Amino acid sequence: MKIAIIGSGAAGSVFAGYLKKGGADDITLIDLYKEHMDKIAKDGLDMKTPEGQFHMDGYKTALTAEGLGVMDILILMVKTTHTDSAMEGALGCIGPETVVCTLQNGLGNDEMLTKYVPSDRILLGCGNIGTVLLGPGSCEAKPADEENMYIGPMVGSELSEKAGRYLVDCFDKGGLQPKYYDDVRPRIWKKATSNSGFNTVCAALRLKIREVYETPSGVELVWNIWKEASDVAEALGVPGVWEYMQGEMEHVVNELGDYYPSMAQDTQAHRPTEVNTLTGAISMYGKKAGVPTPTCDVMTKVIEAIQANYEKQY
Repeated sequence: MKIAIIGSGAAGSVFAGYLKKGGADDITLIDLYKEHMDKIAKDGLDMKTPEGQFHMDGYKTALTAEGLGVMDILILMVKTTHTDSAMEGALGCIGPETVVCTLQNGLGNDEMLTKYVPSDRILLGCGNIGTVLLGPGSCEAKPADEENMYIGPMVGSELSEKAGRYLVDCFDKGGLQPKYYDDVRPRIWKKATSNSGFNTVCAALRLKIREVYETPSGVELVWNIWKEASDVAEALGVPGVWEYMQGEMEHVVNELGDYYPSMAQDTQAHRPTEVNTLTGAISMYGKKAGVPTPTCDVMTKVIEAIQANYEKQY
């Protein structure tokens, strides 16, 4: 199958590495980081994993999707704030049988894609994988030891299932532990709930994960966000999130305690954040489901105010 990955930074490159290792032989990487794209086109991609160092050749690269032709699978890896511009630029890649797969952070990404393709040609999923871009043409993958890639359809169809199972097969042969779900929403909600807590609180407090954990009022905010997200998920027919979160605190702190999560990194660098697909999305779905989300409401507004005033802050 012909695959294009839009947003081929750290995570996009790692996913491309595992796909190529697993047998996908027609992959185009698209990213504005010219040095990275040029290096991969010329010398291939180096990927460091817990199993060792791997080198893959044969990628096509581009700075934009313009003129690339129709793809079988379009994988979206850009920040959610760039989804519309990325999809508008990739319309020429989308034919009547193209399946679009969002592996982006957060909630609601699949719904955004329905403006561009029918819901029965949309896949969604996420990876439980730490990723680092070490430099042009070089990335590092730190996958979780257990099941670490989840993919499923927004609405089931023969076309979306064929594409989804192809991706899962390549990821599996490439060294990950993926799974295809007919209903992937529980996995998406669990990861988005976990991300929403520490991402938002660390960004607002300008602290690392362990520093928030060691601050009673800070960790209380995280638990409040997790409970609100779990309640909303339950109301939407996605059970089990709160039970899952009971073991997540120790795991996150032990594995990522000395780390600024992505939203904190964005506020440090004065970049737009993905708050509207994390606590912002929980608030939005809460209103639809009639579930109060006071902590998510306030924390979303705090982050929105911070990123609207970067140049004025001390």
